Amino acid sequence: METLLKAKDLCKTFSNESVQQHVLKNLNLEIRKGDFTVIMGDSGAGKSTLLYALSGMDRPSLGTITYGDEDISSYSNDKLAVFRRNHCGFVFQQNYLNDTMSVLDNIIVSGLLKSKDRKAIAAKAQDLLNQVGLDSTAARKFPNQLSGGEQQRVALVRSIINDPEILFADEPTGALNSQNTTAVLDVLTEMNRKGQSIVMVTHTVKAAERGNRVLYLRDGVICDEIGLGSFKSTDDKERRSELRSFLQNMGW
Repeated sequence: METLLKAKDLCKTFSNESVQQHVLKNLNLEIRKGDFTVIMGDSGAGKSTLLYALSGMDRPSLGTITYGDEDISSYSNDKLAVFRRNHCGFVFQQNYLNDTMSVLDNIIVSGLLKSKDRKAIAAKAQDLLNQVGLDSTAARKFPNQLSGGEQQRVALVRSIINDPEILFADEPTGALNSQNTTAVLDVLTEMNRKGQSIVMVTHTVKAAERGNRVLYLRDGVICDEIGLGSFKSTDDKERRSELRSFLQNMGW
């Protein structure tokens, strides 16, 4: 598969007075086009730090991150902002929707970052909302009038309104109940089936089993990874057992 992003000898160090915390340690990783890559590991392993470094939201202390032939780790802040706008989508545990704007306007505002054709953006936004089970009535509501799962689906639509080549998700189901978690994971899975490249940080097997590739991070180093193939069903006990066995071997 085509490589989208490549991290080489990636290091990230945080300094607090005289104490230095080495979060990422000479980490090497390739993110391939079309993959649903999941990053797991213990709390403090560096999962979110790695996600932010790969996406250009944070800078590594050492090492390089290349997108195609471009070393984005050497970009200026302004150039990184353009890179994120043109190539990346983001979903977090909190949806960060604006409660003073309608659902549709929350998405349109993001779309206007790349295009000034508001009518076309609105039509595309509603089409995407329909695809995740939110009709025109829901689109006219304000985010606080929706359930947590519905809000996160809106955040997902907002993240892909500009057709990102890669979607970064940091614990996107961490604040949801079981039913809403399944609904959001179903949306992510369907996005990936349609070709969306996804990198997701999670701490649950339920979310991780949706990926075709699961990495295990420990103390800033990728210990190992497992390939699971494409997700087919939540009733795939063999897939879940294989993933659990891998995680147990990693000390999870």
